[in-house]
Amino acid sequence: MAVCLYFVVPCYNDADVLPISVPVFLKKLRDLHAENFISDQSRLVLLNDGSSDKTWDTILSLRAQDKRIVGINMAHNAGEQNTLLAGLSYAVTRADCAITMDSDLQDDIEAVDRMLEDYLAGNEIVLGVRSGRDEDPFFERLSTGLFYRLMEIAGTGQVREHANYRLMSKKAIGLLLEHTETHFYLPCVVSNMGLKRSMVYHKRFARAAGSSGYTVLKKLRLALDAVMIHSLLPLKMISAAAVFCAALFLASVIVSVIASVRAQAFDTPLWLLSAVLLVGTLSLFSMRILAEYLRKNFDETRREPRWQIDEILE
Repeated sequence: MAVCLYFVVPCYNDADVLPISVPVFLKKLRDLHAENFISDQSRLVLLNDGSSDKTWDTILSLRAQDKRIVGINMAHNAGEQNTLLAGLSYAVTRADCAITMDSDLQDDIEAVDRMLEDYLAGNEIVLGVRSGRDEDPFFERLSTGLFYRLMEIAGTGQVREHANYRLMSKKAIGLLLEHTETHFYLPCVVSNMGLKRSMVYHKRFARAAGSSGYTVLKKLRLALDAVMIHSLLPLKMISAAAVFCAALFLASVIVSVIASVRAQAFDTPLWLLSAVLLVGTLSLFSMRILAEYLRKNFDETRREPRWQIDEILE
């Protein structure tokens, strides 16, 4: 039986790339329907995430040419993660499964066939995993490798080389949408869901047009946010540092007392002052990390909407 499939594609300043990528998405829908893989109710959902260029106008123009395109215009820039959630919340009541992917054709569209095969075999989640980065520049490979290494050390559970390319069943999407926290990182959440899943390895190509919005600083911020949200590693590091500083301080006090008794005069040595300064520095660093946790908890208590939709054309 043919399934209803929705492509969910976030778009941000993609006016140049959409005229190239959208025909590729539509051709894949057409081919899959011809093979009786998917039903004729399958759709391509394009979400404009508060772009500053003519992305929304481009979506309107493309939709006028093909009604299989659903255009969703976000009321403001909600960020890629929340935009994906908005698209999935739209698809969950209409589709049997949804595939999320980037708009720039870096994800291998041909892997969709294998994803559907795994879904039909009973998998609720099929992760698209990049098979290699040989074509990336050295600095890009280095920064991305450090990002995934940090995620592994922190124990976030994220599958290495998996980002936004994945298939999720209606059941999996429904469980995902039960997460009501303000801050979370989708690849970590999906990777840790206890549903039956599989992985499809694929090549990743150069962007069809434009440039990536993920700078090294943004990747670092993304990694830090994911660690803060999905890992207790920072708190464990603070605990270990506190134990070490306590032992160091205790040792310095003992040595200072012994030295003072022998000299028959109490004099604070320079290394004891250094130990106190070290404790003060680590305390301030610990306070900064705890403040980040408190900030995120504060955001949770406010319960602000994670996204707002201005208009839907379907």
